[in-house]
Amino acid sequence: MIHQIIFAGPKPEMSVKEFQDYWVLNHAVNYASKIKQIKKYMIDTRIPFALDMGNPILPHQGVAEIWLENEIEQLASLRSKEFLQGARLDEPNWAAFWMTFVLDTTAHVIIDGPVLTKNPTWVKILILLKRKAGIPLQTFRDYSLAVHAPVVKEIPGLKRYMQCHTRDGHYVFGEASFDSVEQLWFDNTEALNKGITSEQFRIKVKASLENFVETKYVFSLAAKENWIIGPEQR
Repeated sequence: MIHQIIFAGPKPEMSVKEFQDYWVLNHAVNYASKIKQIKKYMIDTRIPFALDMGNPILPHQGVAEIWLENEIEQLASLRSKEFLQGARLDEPNWAAFWMTFVLDTTAHVIIDGPVLTKNPTWVKILILLKRKAGIPLQTFRDYSLAVHAPVVKEIPGLKRYMQCHTRDGHYVFGEASFDSVEQLWFDNTEALNKGITSEQFRIKVKASLENFVETKYVFSLAAKENWIIGPEQR
């Protein structure tokens, strides 16, 4: 299954709240969710978090997560009237389209965590990673799963953990912007803060990252989840 991850930001005249409210309450419900090929659909709305990584920090204020069965279904979704005459036409009403970037990924659940619910109360941090120059893509993926993941799993308070690896299609004509999106879930912002400031993260996780990623291209975004379709597939 394709786990598509879309980073987006507000058009200049919109506040963060206006942007997030329009996306969750209007665009998602009235347009994007009408695309029949979408199996599950979530919007992660950014929350204030002083420890977000990146220099400069990401300007995006939300992330869409879309699950599609395969590339055939994905193509059908992009050709659908619900997309072409609906969701796509609505995007300029709220999103700075020049800021948007999309990654099609394959998800690997490392820690399954509690049962997913329609109205989750936990928070999470999404971390964008780019492998070091010279490291083959498959080596990056293998190391991330076999060596890096066990280190991340030991972060205090971590409830759920997933690695989303960028799919091969993004490398057909060159390099993808990022090779992976890690997602780490915590009970609340206090637990997230404790996890990110823990010795396990500050020293051991960061040391692991230095072995296989370009640390100057590590970016993060803390968010809360808003299910539009899900957590069960329709």
